[in-house]
Amino acid sequence: MKIYALYNLKGGVGKTASTVNLSYYSALDGKRTLIWDFDPQGSASFYFKVKSKFNKGGIKGILNEETDLQDAIMETDYENLDILPADQSAKSLDILHDELTANKKLIKTLLNNLKKDYDNIFIDCPPGLSSLALNIFNAADLVLMPVIPTTLSVRTYHMVKDYFKDKDIEGSRLKCFFTMADLRKNLHKEVMEELYSDKKFFDNYIPYLSDVEKMGVHLAPIGVYAKNSYAAQCYMDLWSEIKKI
Repeated sequence: MKIYALYNLKGGVGKTASTVNLSYYSALDGKRTLIWDFDPQGSASFYFKVKSKFNKGGIKGILNEETDLQDAIMETDYENLDILPADQSAKSLDILHDELTANKKLIKTLLNNLKKDYDNIFIDCPPGLSSLALNIFNAADLVLMPVIPTTLSVRTYHMVKDYFKDKDIEGSRLKCFFTMADLRKNLHKEVMEELYSDKKFFDNYIPYLSDVEKMGVHLAPIGVYAKNSYAAQCYMDLWSEIKKI
C-alpha cells in the first residue's frame, strides 16, 4: 500500500484538483484507491458528489477512535475508487492538537489497517503547518506538493523544505510539481527553471487550462468529461511519473 499526501502550506494551488485526478488515474490503472478528504472545505468530496454519512463524530471521531475508519468509507461512481469524505468536524481538528502531538503516528496506524483493502491512498490535506500536518507527513510515503510558479510560491516551497528538516522528516519524501503554469509568462518560466535545478520537481506539470476549472461544473475528474483533452493527458503523464517512485 502506498500513501500519497497532497499538501501545500497555502490554499488555491490546485491541491484538490490534483488529488481528484491523480486518484482517478490510479483507479483507472486497476489499483484499489482511497481518498481521505481532510480539507475542511470538503472540495474533493464535493467533486465526487459524496457527503459524509456520519452526523456525529466524523473525522474527529475517527481520530479519537470513537468511529470505525472502515465504516466511514463510501464508494464513488468510479470503479476501484472510494472516499472518506470530509465533514463538519474537520473544521475543528485543531482541538485534537494534544492527541496528535502525543501520537505522531496515529494516522499511519489507522491507515495500516487498510493494507488489505487498498493499493493507493491519497490524502487531501488542509493548508497550514500543524500537529495534524506533521501526523500526515509521518504517515505518507510521498508528500506531493503542487506549486504555482510565482515568487510567493517559491517562498512557500522553501518554508516547507525547512519544516521537513526541522522535524527530521526524510527530505526525499517531499516531491513537487508545478500547477497553473503559464509558459507565456516570463516569471513562470524563470521560476520553473530555477526550481527544476533543485531536483525535487517532477518533469511533468499541469498548465493553466480551462478544462481544470470546469471540474466544479461537471463534478467529476477531467478524465470523465474531457477524456481526450490536453489537461487529461497532463494529469495522466504526471501520474505515470509519480507511480514509478
